[in-house]
Amino acid sequence: MVFFPPPSFERKSDRLERERRAKAICAECSARPECLDYALEIREPHGVWGGLNESERSQLLQQAG
Repeated sequence: MVFFPPPSFERKSDRLERERRAKAICAECSARPECLDYALEIREPHGVWGGLNESERSQLLQQAG
């Protein structure tokens, strides 16, 4: 899995590498803005969407107020 975590324990280094690979794919994707908008709209709590992970999306929502 690239965009979502595995069902079992994941080491921090493995998570960072998985997120790095997912974000690299997102960077090349023409649907990235729409994907991110959708994830923000539905408050998606998991995975990489639109090039951002869960905590990055949460920060963005907090800043938007």
